Amino acid sequence: MKILLIQVHTGEKSSIFDKFVYTLFYPSLTLQQLAASLPNKYEVDIVDERRQEVNFDWDGDLVGISSLTFCANHAYELADEFRRRGKTVILGGYHPSSLPTEAKQHADSVVIGEAEKSLQVFLSDYEKHKIKPFYQSTHVDPELIPSPVRTHNRFSVTDSVQASRGCPYSCKYCAIQKVEGSLFRMRPIEKVIEEIKSIPSKRLFFADSSLTINPTYSKNLFKEMTGLNKKFNCYGNIDRLSKDEELLKLANDAGCDLWLVGFESINQSNLKNVGKRTNKSEEYSIGIKKVKDHGMMIMGLFMFGFDHDTPSVFDTTLNAIYEWELDKAGFAMLTPFPGTALFNEFEKEGRFLTKDWSKYNMKNVVIQPKNMTPNELFEGTTNLIKEFYSLPNSFKRAINDNNFSANRFFSRIIGDISLRKFYKIFGC
Repeated sequence: MKILLIQVHTGEKSSIFDKFVYTLFYPSLTLQQLAASLPNKYEVDIVDERRQEVNFDWDGDLVGISSLTFCANHAYELADEFRRRGKTVILGGYHPSSLPTEAKQHADSVVIGEAEKSLQVFLSDYEKHKIKPFYQSTHVDPELIPSPVRTHNRFSVTDSVQASRGCPYSCKYCAIQKVEGSLFRMRPIEKVIEEIKSIPSKRLFFADSSLTINPTYSKNLFKEMTGLNKKFNCYGNIDRLSKDEELLKLANDAGCDLWLVGFESINQSNLKNVGKRTNKSEEYSIGIKKVKDHGMMIMGLFMFGFDHDTPSVFDTTLNAIYEWELDKAGFAMLTPFPGTALFNEFEKEGRFLTKDWSKYNMKNVVIQPKNMTPNELFEGTTNLIKEFYSLPNSFKRAINDNNFSANRFFSRIIGDISLRKFYKIFGC
């Protein structure tokens, strides 16, 4: 049997620059892990639509499509066309897992949550001509989380690895529990190290929700990574980073050069409202300084449009970022995704401005903010991005790096240019 797995994107034709960036720096693990979990009797083709085009004349039996919310409309278009051509289509990923009944209108079956076990059950049913409309399994045993097929990543400067799955926190805006669940599971360290050693790329990205959830596990992992000559980025929570010096030292020794931290808001009332229990805004400056003192950079992630945000939040946040000397920052407009508690709250309050899923990319205003207009939210976020990622400010941050080197300087500038491209803010 031939199986086509598609990581769907927006449907817009990617530019040469976009394909270059996605090929070199942003490899995906989702379908590669799924392909690795399948028996060898299946012939599997993988298409990452960010850098490849879908061929509707593909000669095979079964098409699996993985979709986030912002590309769900396009995923449904692909699914409808393949079904029109007689293919069996199965949908999965964050959006179909959150709205399986909606997704089922465009597919023969829908996988809800992690797919490694569910897909194999589906394939068994498919071969018996007895497929079910929905498939959902228990959590994948961490011993069985596969190392991904990496043939599609041979040109990547950065490759991805996953040491753990799941998140025990219940932040109201986060959809990760709809797929990975709340049970935090850690892969055996020896398997992770074996996988890392097999990756030719010198740079890695850990696709884990956070490497500070279980500090003991992460410390042991970092000890085993020391000497492997890899550089990596990973997510972490500010509560642990602000007080665990041993974790920071071991991370730096292992090759970590950037922590991505979801600060979300500088307003503690916002953090309380959305259940961000790991954050205390007064600890932000402490954590940032400690990470930088250990020779690593920190990228803070912020959202605007919370119920305690007013139009003054943009200047206040930007001034705080400059005061903290934050290395990098990511900015988004609050987007309650299907499947989250926040989505249910906004639905109940009638505060959605649109259900056009293509706008759910965190770069459009889709909700009615409580203390500002939609236009104030959009303009405030956009102007802040233009200011932070202006070329003079990018050069200033790179030059003032406490651990300045030529390679780090150019890496930071290229990273900022890539982020400006992501935000599609030109003339900054």
